[in-house]
Amino acid sequence: MKLFDLIEENPSLLLMMQHFNIDFRVGDLTVSQLCNIEGVSEKLFISIANLYNGFRPVENPIDSVDDLRQTIEFLRNSHDYYREDKYPQISSYIKQLQENHPEKELKLLEKFFYEYFAEVIDHLDYEDNVAFPYFIELINKKTSSKTDLYSAKEYSEHHTDIELKIKDIKNLLLKYVSISDDLNLRRKLLFSLFELEYDLYIHSLIEETILIPFGYNIEKA
Repeated sequence: MKLFDLIEENPSLLLMMQHFNIDFRVGDLTVSQLCNIEGVSEKLFISIANLYNGFRPVENPIDSVDDLRQTIEFLRNSHDYYREDKYPQISSYIKQLQENHPEKELKLLEKFFYEYFAEVIDHLDYEDNVAFPYFIELINKKTSSKTDLYSAKEYSEHHTDIELKIKDIKNLLLKYVSISDDLNLRRKLLFSLFELEYDLYIHSLIEETILIPFGYNIEKA
């Protein structure tokens, strides 16, 4: 299929392409042609695109060192998106709401979000500094006394669904925060939360259905 048609059906694939560092000007290129030009594994690209379309991978798409590096680079790029784009955006919307409605009690919303944000940063830092380097060393067969003490199982046990608490923030806005106007700003805030929650969910699925099973298989080998 052509990328243009796929994006028309599911615009969230643009965010997936951004995580792959692929330009949005797809012209009339098919998935196969685009992957060949960009040097991205077609099997990996399709597996992750299917996650964004609601389908889990039938088999693990990581077949080489390059596939693993592309997967980890994808996840690291998504980390940058969370840190540098979505969280500052959501924080800005919350601050604007407070400025527009100083008479309303929005401190709980702000406090909850910043506590959650700190938890997410810890999670992303752990993956960047501990988990991802381990998988790279594992496939390069460069183990050390430090990495010998770590495993895909430990990563799996440490792994948490960091998108779940966003539901609590949405509940505050949709059920308990009594602001009767400012619909434009409130809609932008809610849309940003929904978008972040969705991409964090895909992020977790990539780790749970692709990266961690791959680690188990390499460790067994």
